Amino acid sequence: MTHPLIIALDFPEAKIALDFVKQFPQPEELFVKVGMELYYHAGPLIIRELKMLGCQIFLDLKLHDIPHTVEQAATVIGQLGVELTTIHAAGGQQMMQAAVAGINAGAAKANVAPAKLLAITQLTSTSEQMLHHELAVDATLTDSVDQLAQLAAASGVNGVISSALEVPHIKTTASTDFLCISPGIRLHSQSTDDQVRIVTPAVAQQLGSDGIVVGRPITKAANPVATYQHIKMLWEGQ
Repeated sequence: MTHPLIIALDFPEAKIALDFVKQFPQPEELFVKVGMELYYHAGPLIIRELKMLGCQIFLDLKLHDIPHTVEQAATVIGQLGVELTTIHAAGGQQMMQAAVAGINAGAAKANVAPAKLLAITQLTSTSEQMLHHELAVDATLTDSVDQLAQLAAASGVNGVISSALEVPHIKTTASTDFLCISPGIRLHSQSTDDQVRIVTPAVAQQLGSDGIVVGRPITKAANPVATYQHIKMLWEGQ
């Protein structure tokens, strides 16, 4: 995986997602995200169908439960052969360690490469005000993200999902191979939708993100293929 631009396939059903992917001239070059909406509707079948098209897959189910339950779920995910998957760092170190064990066990059972496990720090829809007044967290948003990222690293997780705005600080305390994948990517002319901490592709690249996730700016564009190519060009600094 080398600095991917990941398209979030946030569609309500498999046919729409597959038709979307098939409009790209070389779908085998795509890295796509399957989130809760699509996976809950289509299940593992959508993973198999996307893999048949040659796509690399980020399965974003954000596991967050007691350690035993997370380990069992991660074991199932580990057998799917996806490249990336997610858990919530807020579940704590024992839960994250259980997820790592589950991913590795599932991959070994299916004889596939283990998915890289990414921990959610704070959602890009979370603002400083929400953190303090709704979630009753006294730490600043930056400190909270840093703490969760460090906890994830100590738990053996491969990286984090975080706003690109927090990447430089995370990189100062993590190992060089600790991944920072950033959602909340928008072009200057686009709506922020429900995202709060957003940056452009070029800024994410400058801040050191290892990959970016882009959904609605591509999937809702009048010409998704051209928009994808434009964002890819900006992301790669061309």
